[in-house]
Amino acid sequence: MRNASVVTEFILLGIPHTEDLETMLFVLFLSFYIFTLMGNLLILLAIVSSAPLHTPMYFFLCKLSVCDMFFPSVSSPKMLFYLSGNSRAISYAGCVSQLFFYHFLGCTECFLYTVMAYDRFVAICYPLRYTIIMSHRACAILATGTSFFGCIQATFLTTLTFQLPYCGPNEVDYFFCDIPVMLKLACADTSALEMVGFISVGLMPLSCFLLILTSYSRIVCSILQIRSADGRKRAFSTCSAHLTAILLFYMPVVLIYLRPTPSPWMDATVQILNNLVTPMLNPLIYSLRNKEVKSSLRKVLYQLDILPEQR
Repeated sequence: MRNASVVTEFILLGIPHTEDLETMLFVLFLSFYIFTLMGNLLILLAIVSSAPLHTPMYFFLCKLSVCDMFFPSVSSPKMLFYLSGNSRAISYAGCVSQLFFYHFLGCTECFLYTVMAYDRFVAICYPLRYTIIMSHRACAILATGTSFFGCIQATFLTTLTFQLPYCGPNEVDYFFCDIPVMLKLACADTSALEMVGFISVGLMPLSCFLLILTSYSRIVCSILQIRSADGRKRAFSTCSAHLTAILLFYMPVVLIYLRPTPSPWMDATVQILNNLVTPMLNPLIYSLRNKEVKSSLRKVLYQLDILPEQR
């Protein structure tokens, strides 16, 4: 990537309109960050340590937990660093890295939710062929594909943003380097690039969402054909956690990137929810309604001496 810029570092101004709230925000965000890492690590340990959970659905959930640990780690450490009273400066390379890894992990999760919907579609609509269709090889290809296409999308968006010259102001009116705020600092006309970026950022999630919608439309039709009420309840219960996580993932994307008139404070608030709160909630969403995960989690917590052994 060619750097034609004279700017060597940027200054992160943080969340708009939160002056004199640094200490409170530091404690709050640090708590969210720790709970996010701990929750997803426990889900990961619960799945890896339990042989009955070594199935395609939980394999993809493992990858989601890994993404949910790394995703907030793109922006949170630097944000916590300057909220604790340290420098707000970030190097040019650091800014490029933040933007790339934010979109790489975000796009990977977007593709992963699509793959997880396909997995549920096959499990419910073609149960007798499930193990053949979702073989170990197929799961490995799908999991690798989510990261591969996420990397392509992130590389395109990062190159699009930092091919521009940055030769004047270097104050980023946000808590991390993202496309909308970086384009405002460029010393060139960005209208064409904004349109290309808008289409790219909008088209990819929309395509994934339509595929998810198609999968779940077929799933609902299949569930309604199940004669027993208990069978329908189990099928809906299996999919409800995934649908909840999808809604929590897609709502911030629409509010941040697809609104015609962006609002810095609104964007920052929604972004915080997207970066810290949603990854923190995912372990709860996938464990509270899942007896197998809850049972495995109890075993992990007993082994770690966090819970007393039940008699």
